[in-house]
Amino acid sequence: MSQLSRFLPLFDRVLIRRIAAETKTAGGVLLPETAQSKTNLGNVVAVGSGLRTADGKVLPLPVSVGDEVVLPEFGGQKLTLDNEDFLLVRDSEIVGVLQK
Repeated sequence: MSQLSRFLPLFDRVLIRRIAAETKTAGGVLLPETAQSKTNLGNVVAVGSGLRTADGKVLPLPVSVGDEVVLPEFGGQKLTLDNEDFLLVRDSEIVGVLQK
């Protein structure tokens, strides 16, 4: 069983796979790694159960698995599972959700 399938974020945390940066221009020119910009888009891979309030109620997260989200430039915790890099963030750090 893979690490990714066993990983479950806790509380209000969300596991995100960053969408890869473009490696070539619209005209077909390959970009060197130093010229590639880091993308701020990602796909939600796993979500926690939600944030627990002081009276014990659980507030559900506004995102779900499969959502495409916009991430802040900085923040989150880098996490490597099955030799693949992911970003673990709190739901409040997510800038927005791209609607389908």
